[in-house]
Amino acid sequence: MKLPDLSAIKILGLDVDGVLTDGRIIVHNDGGESKHFHSQDGLGLAILKRMGIEAVIITGRTSMIVEIRAKDLGITELHQKVGEKWPVFESILAQRGFSLQEAAFAGDDLIDLPIMSRVGLAMAPANARPEVLAIAHFVSQATGGHGAVRQMVEFILKGQGRWDEVVESYLK
Repeated sequence: MKLPDLSAIKILGLDVDGVLTDGRIIVHNDGGESKHFHSQDGLGLAILKRMGIEAVIITGRTSMIVEIRAKDLGITELHQKVGEKWPVFESILAQRGFSLQEAAFAGDDLIDLPIMSRVGLAMAPANARPEVLAIAHFVSQATGGHGAVRQMVEFILKGQGRWDEVVESYLK
């Protein structure tokens, strides 16, 4: 598969369960739930934002935990309980004036295929479903919830020739 022009990427769409988390949902006796997020993914998304690339979250489930995590990461565009993700992402791109070639999306399951098959850069964690892996331009070595998003962020910024700038900013 031909690698797209990474210098064009201006927005990254993210699924939650299986991408930002390991996909496990722990349901407590009181009906609450727990999810595991990786701190390196969080720093990666903060770096992405600092470099001028927006991150948005589109997920099929609804969870207060995801709202809290999005707020913690400074992600203001959060869409939960989305049955068909493509129309939502298409609307986000139109509102911002971004083309498909300027968009990346990270997903792990069949519900993510409509977006991933259209965007300029489709990415997946190592443990994504085979159909998702088959169309991904980039597959992280890490599994979802274990630093996969961080690897995706680094892939984009290295492809844009901007990773050295990020590293240098931490050496000051």
